[in-house]
Amino acid sequence: MSKKIALVTGGTGGIGTAICRRLADDGLQVVAAYTNEEKAKAWKDQQKEAGYDFEISHINVGEFESCQQACQEVVERLGPISVLVNNAGITRDGFMKKMSWEKWHEVIKVNLDSVFNMSKACLDNMLEAKYGRIINISSINGQKGQMGQTNYSAAKAGMHGFTKALAQETARKGITVNTISPGYIATDMIMKIDEPIRNSIMEGIPVGRFGKPEEIAGAVAYLASDEAGFITGSNLAINGGQHMC
Repeated sequence: MSKKIALVTGGTGGIGTAICRRLADDGLQVVAAYTNEEKAKAWKDQQKEAGYDFEISHINVGEFESCQQACQEVVERLGPISVLVNNAGITRDGFMKKMSWEKWHEVIKVNLDSVFNMSKACLDNMLEAKYGRIINISSINGQKGQMGQTNYSAAKAGMHGFTKALAQETARKGITVNTISPGYIATDMIMKIDEPIRNSIMEGIPVGRFGKPEEIAGAVAYLASDEAGFITGSNLAINGGQHMC
């Protein structure tokens, strides 16, 4: 029996790497989407040294045609995509008073348009197979908002509406659609923050620590599994108690 194919956007980042590894550990064939070819090839070599043989695919997730073409190439080369993890995202922070339209648009394009673009590219094959898992990686700031992140918070909040609407459309077709909203996770980006600021952030987390990328990956793996077939249109907040709703 051939392996199920999982496509992870932003797969070469900190959380993305943990997701790719966990899905591979669970027996899926994983394709990591990337934008920087040099970085992606180096990442693939590093993962191979660690025992993971991942495929990589160049996708500009903010561009509809790029998503269509890349997903079709994956299907032709490996087979239909059963699990889609929309994990790609960027920040372009700034207070609204000074935020340019370019900063607004860039974040909406990469963080929210991408969810439509990638889901649209994978949906027909999922409908034909009567099986699919779409998992959207949002953020705590899509739930509670964050100063200086009107663009990012809007995009991540938009994921929730998209998830609930598409979940209703596909519920009787064997396809689940869910969102995960991480809080502060100990990726390289977080750990590069000056220690006093980092400690201040940590003080606001009731469990008293940052999350681990592997904890997000574990949740993705569960939602991607057959056992999670009765969960759809849901959001799983993984933030150490920093925001409860």
